[in-house]
Amino acid sequence: MVINPTLGASATAPQAVSKGKAPAAKNVIFINGDGMGAAARQAARLHLAGLNGQLAMDKLPYSGQLTTEPDDPKAVVTDSAAAATAWATGEKTYNGAISVDVDGNPLATLGQQAKAAGKATGLVTTAQVTDASPAAFFSSTPNRSAQDEIARQYIEVSKPDVILGGGEDWWLPAGSPGAFQDKPAEDTSEASKGTKGDLIKKAQKAGYTYVSSADELNRAKSGKLLGLFANEEMFQQRPEGQGDVYNPVVGLSTMTSKALSTLDKSKKGFFLMVEEEGVDEFAHSNNGARVLQSMQELEKSVAVARAYVATHPDTLLVVTGDHETGGLAVEEADTADESGDGISAEDGPFAIRGSDKSFYIDWTTSGHTGVDVPVTAAGPLADRFTGKHANTYVHDVLSEILATRR
Repeated sequence: MVINPTLGASATAPQAVSKGKAPAAKNVIFINGDGMGAAARQAARLHLAGLNGQLAMDKLPYSGQLTTEPDDPKAVVTDSAAAATAWATGEKTYNGAISVDVDGNPLATLGQQAKAAGKATGLVTTAQVTDASPAAFFSSTPNRSAQDEIARQYIEVSKPDVILGGGEDWWLPAGSPGAFQDKPAEDTSEASKGTKGDLIKKAQKAGYTYVSSADELNRAKSGKLLGLFANEEMFQQRPEGQGDVYNPVVGLSTMTSKALSTLDKSKKGFFLMVEEEGVDEFAHSNNGARVLQSMQELEKSVAVARAYVATHPDTLLVVTGDHETGGLAVEEADTADESGDGISAEDGPFAIRGSDKSFYIDWTTSGHTGVDVPVTAAGPLADRFTGKHANTYVHDVLSEILATRR
C-alpha cells in the first residue's frame, strides 16, 4: 500500500540554521503528534522518506527522550490531559485533569505566561480545539470532558489570538444546527452540546473573525481568528472499512501556515501549539493506513514550521508526542495466527519509498502505552532537549522564552 509518499517527503525542506552566535529567543512553535512514539516515526520515515531518508521532524538537529508517567493514584500510563498539563504547567497531575494539580487547584500555564509577556498565542489541531492537549495550554478544569467550559475560558480568560480546528458542537447550545452535519444523525453524541450559550457569537463580539471553510480561512485578514472546521474531530475514526476516513476540510499544514502568518505580526513574539490528533485516534483503532496518513500531514506541518525557523532564527521549534498509542511495531509479516481481521491484526504491507521492500504494522493494544517518546528540536535553547527528561521539562525550557518580555 502506498499513501502518496511524495506529499510527505521532506527533501525540499530547508537545512538547519547555520551555527554561530545564537539569536535571542522570541517565538515558540510546539508540535504534538498525539500518540506518536518512536515506532510511528519509524513507520512514517520508511513509507514517506525511505530506508536512507529522513523526515523533517528527524532533521531537527537536537534529539532526546521524554518520560510520560502521570501523578495518578490508579495509573502509570498517561492520558493526553495529564501529559499536556505536564508540558503546559511543569506539574504532574492525574489523568483527565486539565492544568489543575492533584487537588484540583488551577495551575498557571504557558499560554498565560506568553500573554502576560505580551506575546501573541495560538492553537491549531485536527481534534476539537477544546480537546485535552490544546486545552491544557489555555484553560484549567478538573475534568477534560468540560469542553464547553474550556471554550468559554478561551474567549473570556486566556484569549488565544488564533484558534483553528474541530469541535463546533461544544461552541453551540443543544439544538443548534451549526455549519456541519452530524453523522450519523441517530448518534446523539454527534450533536451540539454546549451549555455556555452561543460561544461563536460571543467570540465574534470579542473581536474574533469566525471561519468554517478553507476559502474563508484563506480570505481571513490578520487579527484574532476562530476557525471551526468540523463538528467533532476533523476526520472519522470508525473501525477499518466502516467509514474510517482522514479528510480534514482544511489540512493541518494549511492551518499551521495561516497561524504563523497571523502570529508573525506580533512584535513581542508568539507561542503556537500545533497538534495532529489522527495519529492517536487511528492507533486506538489499530488502523495502520490512517495512522500513516495522519503522520504524513503532521510531517507536512513540521516542514512548514521548519521553513519558518530557517528564516526566523529567534524561533524555537519542538516536535514530540504526549504518549504512545497502540504499542505500534514495524515488522515483517508474521505467521498466519496474526493475519485476521480483528483489531489486533497486522496492517500492510506498506511500501518503503524508493525500494521494492515493504513492512507491516502490528499492535499490542488499543490503548496508550507507557514508553518514552522522542523529542526533536531546532532553534534557540534546542540543545536543552538532548538526553532523557520528564515531560515536565518541556515547560521548564519553553517558559524561559515565553515568560520573557521583549
